This record gives sequence, structure tokens and C-alpha cells, in this order.
Amino acid sequence: MRFSLLVLMLSTAIPVSVFGQAEVSARLKDLVTVQGSTRRQLTGYGIVVGLDRTGDRARGERGSPYTVQSIANMLQRFGITVNPAMLAARNTAAVMVTAMIESDRGAGSQIDVTVASLGDARSLSGGVLLQTPLTDIRTGQVFAMAQGPLSTGSVGASGSGSSVSKNHATTGRVPGGGIVTASLPALASADTLGLVLKEPDFTNAVRIADAINQAMPGAAEAVSSGLVRVVRPQDMGQARLIASLEPVEVSVDVPARVVINERTGTIVVGGAVRISEVMVTYGSVTVSTQTDPVISQPAPLSQGQTVSTTVATTEVAEDGVTSVILSPNTTVSELATMLNSLGLTARDVIAIFQAISRANALHGELIII
Repeated sequence: MRFSLLVLMLSTAIPVSVFGQAEVSARLKDLVTVQGSTRRQLTGYGIVVGLDRTGDRARGERGSPYTVQSIANMLQRFGITVNPAMLAARNTAAVMVTAMIESDRGAGSQIDVTVASLGDARSLSGGVLLQTPLTDIRTGQVFAMAQGPLSTGSVGASGSGSSVSKNHATTGRVPGGGIVTASLPALASADTLGLVLKEPDFTNAVRIADAINQAMPGAAEAVSSGLVRVVRPQDMGQARLIASLEPVEVSVDVPARVVINERTGTIVVGGAVRISEVMVTYGSVTVSTQTDPVISQPAPLSQGQTVSTTVATTEVAEDGVTSVILSPNTTVSELATMLNSLGLTARDVIAIFQAISRANALHGELIII
């Protein structure tokens, strides 16, 4: 058994910038969306054919009878009447098809669709999605039709009772497989234009309004952390106004965040993160336990019995402790060098950030995903 001992000792609570305050410049079109522009989620039920006996099973306790019924209904529309009980569905799979459509998608434009198995199919690789209507569940209106070959990005092989696969084989995409049949209502023209921030923030809302006012004096006002209102000039249409605002550069205030993905060991630290002065002490203790079998043989002609037992041996080894003090104005490269000098793994660094946060020495938001 092996474990790591992490000790964090908090010194005087003097705010120290570990990563220098970072600001970046971004286009307005990457920071906001236009208020009133609608996006709708579309859903449909379809059939995937052409599978290599990896589709839904028609019979059995875990079979998918609705797949067989769907095949029979489809053939009925082609003038072919069959008994569903006579059909096999190993080359067919029932799927749910989803897509997202924006308000500026006109009729005839193409969209990507996602296909996911609904039954007990083992793989959708190599399948073709038959024509599927995509509807808005709220209104029941059909906005697109989807059809085409699937791309799952999965690889699988099996033999002699064993199998191996890479990536998810029961979910795939049909790039450009959806054709928009009905456009969403166009954005109504009004005297004011609302810009909705993708990440609400009071500082960024005010900066967006200031950047717009430099190009159009007195036109913009920050209403809240998530909304900036812009007055439309009388001689400019709404589409032209939006096009003129999109390339405006805004100095973005980056939030102080540390994002940790414990599953992959990924750590992302924002440039605005600050910590109090802190000393990190790292050591390791190794405890190993070994059990050896011992067999006791009786003396000849003693009529004794052979006895089997075990002898346990336990060893404890402790490595030397290494300490690192994060000095004021530590840069990103210096911090990385210090942590690497300790021989820490990603898991250890994650534990360090969590401990600093628990000690209230991390001045930023810790997000674990």
C-alpha cells in the first residue's frame, strides 16, 4: 500500500499574485448573443439500416418489438404488407435523432444531426439513417428532415469469446444530414437591440457598453450583468447594426477560476487566480506487507500431520520531506517548475489545490468537473 502525505502550512495572509492578472481582447460577437434570436431543439424517431448483425434483437426478454413494428410500418408505406412476427431486425436499429436549429437557418440549409440507439443494438457503425422528420416537441411542427450515413468514430473487434472496442458505438452523427424545411420566425426589428452576455459579469457588461459607445456615442447602456441595451440609429437597419457591432474589440475581464477534472487529471488555472503566501511540504510514506507460506512437516513415524501456516512481514519506509515556499509575484512557469521539482503527479497537484481552497488561501473559484 502506498500513499502520499500532503501538508500545507498557511503563512501570514498577505495576498500574493501567483498568476499575474490577465486580460484578453475578444470580439463582441464571441461574447454575446442577440436577445430574441431563438434556437430550438428538434427530436425525431428513426430507423438505421445496413448494420452487420449488430442491431436490435426482435425476440427474447430484452428484445425491441417496436423496431420490428417500425419496419413493418415503413414497408407498408411502400405498398409491402408483411407480418411483423416474420421479421428479423439484426441489421436494423431504432434510434432517436436530435438536432439544434438557429433562427437564421433558412429553408434548404443543412444542419448536423446526432443519432443514438433506442433499443439493444450493439453498434451503429456502418449504418444509414432513413428519412426522419425532426419536430419541435412543444409545437409539434416539423422543421427539418434527416437522412444519411452515420459516423460513429468507433472501432471494435471480437473473437473466441472476447471483444474490444474503442469509443462509443451506439451514438453517431450525420454531418449535414438534416435539411431545414421551415425557417424559424425572423428577428423582429425594434428601436433597441439587446445583447445577452454568454457569461454574465458586471465588469464585462460595462466594458461592452463602453466599447460600443466609443464607436457609437451614447448608444449603449449596461442594464444588468447579463444584458446590454443598444439604441438603433434611425438610418441603420437591425442586420446592419449587428454586423457593425460584431467586430468591436472588448477587453475581457477573466474570472479567477481553477478547473479540475479528476477523471483525467487535467488542471486549468486562470490568470486572475490569487493565493495567500503558502508553503507546500510534500513527503511520502510506503507501507508494504508480505505474507510467506510456511509448511511444518512431522518427524518420521511420529504419526503427526503436515501443517500449513503463514508468516507476515511488514516494512515501513519514509522518504525525505521536500518543502517549497511560493514567493510573491510567482509566475506560471515558476510555479510549474516548483511543482515538478517535487515530483508530483497530477493527482497530487489536484489535492494541493483542494487543500489550499479548504484553507481559504485560494482567492478564486474552484470548479471540479
